[in-house]
Amino acid sequence: MTQLDSASCEPSPFLIKHFFNTLRFHLRLFFKNNGDLIVSESILFHKARRRAVLLGGGAFVGVTLAYSLMSRKKFSQNLFSLGVASGEPLPDGVVLWTRLAPEPLHGGGMSPQPIPVQWEVAVDEQMRQIIQRGTTIATPNLAHSVHVEVNGLEPNRWYWYRFQVGNQQSLIGRTRTAPALRSHVDRLSFAFASCQHYEHGYYTAYRDMATAELDFVVHLGDYIYEGAATTGEPRRHDGPELVTLEQYRDRYALYKTDLDLQAAHAAFPWIVTWDDHEVDSNYANLKPTDEQSQQSFLQRRANAYQAYYEHMPLRRSSLPQGADLQLYRRFTFGGLAEFNVLDTRQYRSNQPCGGGLKARCAQAMAAETTLLGSQQERWLLQGLVQSNAQWNVLAQQVMMAQFAFELGQDKIVNLDQWDGYVAARRRLLQFLSDHRPSNPIVITGDIHSSWVHDLKVDFDKPESATIATEFVGTSITSNFSTKNILMTQAALPSNPHTKFFNGSFRGYVRCHVTPYQWHTEFRSVEDPAIPNSVVHTLASFVVEAGQPGAQRR
Repeated sequence: MTQLDSASCEPSPFLIKHFFNTLRFHLRLFFKNNGDLIVSESILFHKARRRAVLLGGGAFVGVTLAYSLMSRKKFSQNLFSLGVASGEPLPDGVVLWTRLAPEPLHGGGMSPQPIPVQWEVAVDEQMRQIIQRGTTIATPNLAHSVHVEVNGLEPNRWYWYRFQVGNQQSLIGRTRTAPALRSHVDRLSFAFASCQHYEHGYYTAYRDMATAELDFVVHLGDYIYEGAATTGEPRRHDGPELVTLEQYRDRYALYKTDLDLQAAHAAFPWIVTWDDHEVDSNYANLKPTDEQSQQSFLQRRANAYQAYYEHMPLRRSSLPQGADLQLYRRFTFGGLAEFNVLDTRQYRSNQPCGGGLKARCAQAMAAETTLLGSQQERWLLQGLVQSNAQWNVLAQQVMMAQFAFELGQDKIVNLDQWDGYVAARRRLLQFLSDHRPSNPIVITGDIHSSWVHDLKVDFDKPESATIATEFVGTSITSNFSTKNILMTQAALPSNPHTKFFNGSFRGYVRCHVTPYQWHTEFRSVEDPAIPNSVVHTLASFVVEAGQPGAQRR
């Protein structure tokens, strides 16, 4: 039984810790700040001791014992059914994530009360050398998810972590900090992925990814799909098209119950951004694709954004404010690479000319038609000017290169991509040409197929200079039709800046970066409808530093 130290008549450190957790939690509620609480154990003792004196021993013991009992409660169901994850790697810290969900597909199954969650970080995979520990509160208003921002770590090294509630411990996850700013880095390896429609197949690509030697993973969007359940596919969604917060939460939970996805999350820190299906297919800013009022779509977007935050290893700076969520941000890996993570959905103009595959109209050429929004565009260009990195990466969603399908006398383009935002693309590519940030690379998702492009200011002049390289990764599972494959293959001769295309395989992309060379491998799954399908390297390309444009290896 926990009790006061009879010799000193002061609270024990254990009671102080839980009391200060409780006090901080209720103060946070009072000021309507719904971020997660992270306990700093170095300050905890000093502040809690003072507050214990002010409130009196009786009040202190009563509150503390209530939370102490809750933290020791025995739970019969698996609280950590959705696994663990980490993300947002900085030189001195990362974000650790989990969500308590004993009944993941039925609202989570947690009682509507805050639950203390203990966390530990170690320098060994057996968790014997603990270097940091603390307690955070999983609250019902965030679906009992936690986002622990761990600071004070050493740069460029591996750490292991786990969570505990009552008698249950999570599996042990592994994470890695970024190298120190401007430090020399010999090599960096990462993977990028997108478009993991649950119904279209199994996550064999993630099983392969989890065994690779990588420093981190970049997810470029379509983590979930919002559509209703269908038939005739390898797997099945749960319920109707997503609208409510509860529906979005259950859909994320469905996807995260996949053990191969959990393994990839537990193996590396992730850097994430979204595309359209996290909300509504092909939505643009405040314009839905479906027939719905502005007010109802705003609420739907707010629901979707909250569920996204609840299920991703994001910092409190990305905590949504209604229908807004700050997601574009920058990650630097020593002097080797800097990643500009973009958001091409939240701020864009509506798809011009009615969207779809068609010839461009005047709206597609207009200067005010934007994909990034003015503020994000300024942020991106300023960051590129100030970068000291050898490789400057744009991690974004929709294909940047022009690709024209010739049907009759018209050139047909995909207006949801940068092809529908011609002036905005020209501004960016002209900026790269004029200011010459070192070795720009664009990594892209969305289109469920594999591509390599030389990027040019004027794609209609094949002889013009190549100023950057774009690698487009295929989907983890999402389908790409035979019709689209044939149409694309027929148009390849008219698009000489496109150096590679394959629409037949699903998978992901691995990249190995040195100061002298960028090496990209397209990893492909033979058949995503088979859980244990073979994974192989479909193609490899290299970009030599100082020589934009990819060469097949």
